[in-house]
Amino acid sequence: MSESRRFVPARRAALAALVAVGLQLALPGRARAEPAAAGSAAAVEWNSLKPEERQALEAMGRSAEAWNKLPAERQQRLLRGTHRWLAMTPEQQAHARERYKRWQELSPEQRELARQRWHHFHEMTPEQQARVREGFHGFRKLTPEQRQKMRERWQNATPEERQQWLEKRRERRERRQQQQPPPRQP
Repeated sequence: MSESRRFVPARRAALAALVAVGLQLALPGRARAEPAAAGSAAAVEWNSLKPEERQALEAMGRSAEAWNKLPAERQQRLLRGTHRWLAMTPEQQAHARERYKRWQELSPEQRELARQRWHHFHEMTPEQQARVREGFHGFRKLTPEQRQKMRERWQNATPEERQQWLEKRRERRERRQQQQPPPRQP
């Protein structure tokens, strides 16, 4: 088997991993809560917040004066985020801080690319999302040297080579699915 054929699954995994990483980087910078129903957002006065909510918001740089000037929808989004934050373990909070720090270090172009990838990911079917996650996890299992080599091979490939790799990957996946036994009926 030629060397290029051995690395096709790895390249696909690398691509999927890069997409997944971009999506992960996009999460901290965006409110992930569901939008409130139209007209249902009510303004919340700073003094009506619980002490732990005020403390969490102050840690994010919010003040009573600034809070009371925010639109009701923005207040609601921030409160939902605050509730998620307060429900996290200290380890989860540390992880979220690190992700947010990485997000802040991105250039505006990188942030926009991450947002686009995030939106694209959410437009995928659940099966497609699962394949992206699988590829990401496979990519994470590689050594840093293997990951770098895979990135370089993908970046140096022509569009035609990339398309060939993706097609071969799709064909292998379809063959594997055909070889799987049908699910057992209860």
